[in-house]
This record gives sequence, structure tokens and C-alpha cells, in this order.
Amino acid sequence: MGVSGGARRGAVDRRLVRYAGAARAHLVVTLVLGLAGTGLILAQAGLLARALAVAARGDVAAALSGTLAVLLVVVAARAAVSYGGEVTALRAAATVKSQLRRALTARSLQLGPMWLGGQRAGEITTLSTKGLDGLDSYFARYLPQLVLAVLVPVAVLVRVAVADWVSAVIIAVTLPLIPVFAVLVGWHTKTQTRRQWRLLATLGGHFLDVVEGLPTLKVFGRAKAQEQVIAKVTEDYRAATMSTLRVAFLSALVLELSAAVATALVAVEVGLRLLYGHLGYETALLVLLLTPEAFLPIRAVGAQFHASMEGVAAARGVFEILDTPIPGEARSAATAPRSGSSRADLRRQYIRLNDVTAAYPDRHRPALEGVSLTIAPGDRVVLTGPSGAGKSTLLALLLRFITPAAGTIELAGGGADGDVAAIDIRQWRTQIAWVPQQPYLFTGTAADNIALGQAGASRDAICRAARLAGAADFISELPAGYDTPLGERGLRLSAGQRQRIALARAFLRDAPLLLLDEPVAHLDPVSARLIGTAIDTALADRTVILVSHREGWAYGGGRVIRLEQGKRMSSVSASRTAAMLR
Repeated sequence: MGVSGGARRGAVDRRLVRYAGAARAHLVVTLVLGLAGTGLILAQAGLLARALAVAARGDVAAALSGTLAVLLVVVAARAAVSYGGEVTALRAAATVKSQLRRALTARSLQLGPMWLGGQRAGEITTLSTKGLDGLDSYFARYLPQLVLAVLVPVAVLVRVAVADWVSAVIIAVTLPLIPVFAVLVGWHTKTQTRRQWRLLATLGGHFLDVVEGLPTLKVFGRAKAQEQVIAKVTEDYRAATMSTLRVAFLSALVLELSAAVATALVAVEVGLRLLYGHLGYETALLVLLLTPEAFLPIRAVGAQFHASMEGVAAARGVFEILDTPIPGEARSAATAPRSGSSRADLRRQYIRLNDVTAAYPDRHRPALEGVSLTIAPGDRVVLTGPSGAGKSTLLALLLRFITPAAGTIELAGGGADGDVAAIDIRQWRTQIAWVPQQPYLFTGTAADNIALGQAGASRDAICRAARLAGAADFISELPAGYDTPLGERGLRLSAGQRQRIALARAFLRDAPLLLLDEPVAHLDPVSARLIGTAIDTALADRTVILVSHREGWAYGGGRVIRLEQGKRMSSVSASRTAAMLR
């Protein structure tokens, strides 16, 4: 995924360079060190030529006394500059990788689970880990070498032209051959690298899916078939990798051969003129020493180009995800002029759904059709109905994971009315706490998982939220209490315990709107009553929208709204529902 636009861009991805704004200081230092390295190359060649020329005249003591001492200093400085340039470039790469990973994570969260559901998690994981790690070669070697490939040949040509214009002309004529060959080979390499990267992303994505579903595959006897699929993808990736390496090695041969032929031409003409006395010995040595230096950076650029292409392909994949529009962004621009508010305050504002229709691309019938609803601050709304009635879709609309196909969702009151689509999605979601049907627990302690949505929460606040959610008792029985690692997905806990951890996470989050999707699906009736009491007492100042299949969920003085086939069928008070059930 993510490299389809690569063929239209050059070897230097302009957006990637622009995105490296946070690392601009490091890149400037790399450029300065490149300039210093260029000067040191010229100084080294000049000093070495002088030392050899003086030694050839028999004055060895003079050659070794001062010139070689300075030469040693220059060589050491050149090594230090090269090392410093690479270290600085690696720091720039680390900064850019971190920035891209944060942006990728933030964008994926903004796009929401509806978008993520259509992606392969393993491919995105491969993209953000091994893929972006390839940027080390791009920033630490390719970009600095690209700078040297511009500076060094020009500096060498100028210096050689001052010493011997004939040799400078030959170098100037033969020098463009290497970039031409590099471009021709690079076109083919880019295609091979894109194919290699796609196969790696496919392999990573499929392998992760298989590992996650391995218990189910074993139960139904399908593990062997998936083993064959992984073996086939692995073999395709091996073949693509070997093909890419073959092109890289052949390109290196072509570039080395071109540079060797060009250097040989200069050496032959210098040798003949030196033989006939038309050229001084020191000048001839200087030209012979500088000629390979003119070709070396360009040859190195070709080699580093191959090494950096994987990182560039991965970065372009990240940019494609970053360019994916967030649900509601397009409408936001259209509604902003008539919207009087750019921020939401759900502690004071009403939410109004006006004839809202929501549909999914793979379904013929709308998930919601013509639903109107007003939610006031502090309301208790229970959504009931059969599976597929549109209850979770209504929550997805409020979370802005999807946008209405028709109708609007607006805010009213609090001195600011307008379409929700005109509000920044990040600011909107800070107003909401959400517990999905299948909450996700991360590898971390119980306290870390509860505090996930409220950074910097105190231990007292975490314990209070756990008590409200009925999780305090079983957490205290864990080996290290709140500091017990739960493992990936919290598999060491039961489904009900995981649900309580997720509820505690939502209770801790100081959000005015609480969305609960089947919060007591895995709880016994006694625990469900405790959760209901907590919602109606400790969370009395919050707006709660709760999805439940239990018609008997009736706590407090809220409303019970029934949905069927995406349409609102009825709305009664919770107290009346409770009276009828009794």
C-alpha cells in the first residue's frame, strides 16, 4: 500500500524534505559539514601531491617535516566531519520518523474504526515500524551524499581547471555519463522497490492476521492452508528482494565501470603530457588524485539511492494516509461560513439530529433513515432495538466516525449554534468518552489502562473510577493490584472484567458526553444494577447515551428510544418503562 504515487516523483521527495522542518537544524549542520568536507578533500589532495612531488625530488626530510603533519590533521578532520555529518543526519532521521509516526497514529485515530476496519492492521504496523526505519538511510546517507554529489564535482572541476584546463575539460565531458546511467537504472529500481515494499506490507499484514486468528484457524483445521499462503507470500518477497539486489549490484557495476573509464582517460592524457614534459609533476599528481574524487560522490549517490528507496516508499504510504480526508472535513468547509461556533461545549449546548440518514457503502439499505432527536445537557437516553437497528451507527455519527448521507447534526444553546461538522474533530472528541462493545486493553498495568484517556490522573482518581465501575474488588485481588500488567488485549481477565476496566476508563475521563455501547453485555444483573446506579448518581452532571438490548434498562428519569430497521419507532420515559415492566 501507499506507493502508487511514487513513480510521479523524483528521487528527492519534496514533501518528505518539507516535513523534516523539525529536523531542519540537523540538516543545516549536515550541509555545513558537507561544505567543510569538500574543502578538506581539496586540501588533502593538494598536500599529498606536494608531499609526493617534494619526496620525488629527494628532499624527503622537508616533505615529512611539515606537509605530512598538516596532511595528517586534514585526514583526521575529514574523518571527524564525515562522522559528525552522519550522526547529525541520523538525529534528523530520528526526529522525522518520530514526527511521522505520531502523525500517522493521530490520523488513524481521527479517521476512526470505520476506516480502520477496511484496512489491514499488519500493513499499517509494518509501515510505521520497519518501513519508516528505512528513512535512516535516506537522511543519514542519501541526502548528505546528494549534497556532496553537487558540491564536490564542481569544486574539483574548478580546482583542476586552475591547475590544468585540458584535464578539466575531459572530466567535464565524462562526468555527466554517470548521472545518466544512474537515472536509467533508477527508473527500473524504483519499480522493483515498490513491488518489494508491497509484498513486505502484504506479508506483514497477513502474518499478523494469521497470528491473531490462530486459535480459530486451529479449531476449524485451516492452519495448514494459511501456512501455505504465508510460504507463498514469503517466497514472492524473497524473489522480489533478490531481484532488487541484482539490479542494485548491476547498477554499481555500471557506475564503477563508467567512473573507471573516465579516470583512465584522464590518467592517459596526463601521463603522455608528463612524459613529454608538457605538465609538471606536482600538477599531474594533483589532477590524478582529484579525478576519482569528482566521480566518487555521484557513484555513492547511486548506491545510497537503492538503500533509501524502501524508506521513501514507506513515507509516501504514510502521506497517503495523512491525505485521507477525515469524515466531515469536506462538509466542514461548506458549513463554516454559516456556523457561529468553532468550539463545542456539551455541558451547555444541545445536540440536534435533523432527519439524519446514514448509510454504509456495502449495504443496500440505510443503517439510519430520517432520524430526528434532541439531546439536552444532562440527558439520559437509552437506545434499544434489535441487532442492526442502527443503535451503534447513531453513536458512530456522534463520534464523527461517519458522516450523515442526509440531514444534519447541529449544536444549539450556549450562545453558539451551528453544524457539528464545522467544529475541529479533535476538540469535538475531547468532549466525549466512549465505551465500545468490545473495548481494547493494552499491554500495561490496570492503572495505566484506566488512565489511558486522562493523562496525569492521580491514583485516587483512578481508584474512584474503578470503584464506580465495580472493578476495584477484582483489581485488588491481582498479584500487584493496580500495578499488575494486564497483557495485550487483557486476555488474563474475563470479558466482564475487561468491560469494567473500560467503564472505569470512561468514568475517569472528564467528558460531558458519555457514549456507552452495551456496557453491561458481559455483566451479571447485580453488577449491571451497580453500573446503572453509578451512571445516575456519580455521573449525574454528564449526558449519557446508552445502547442496550435489555428493554428493562430503566434507571433515573431519562428516555428510552426504540429503533427498528434504522427508524425511530418510539420514545418513552425510563420511569414509565420501569413501571410497565414491574
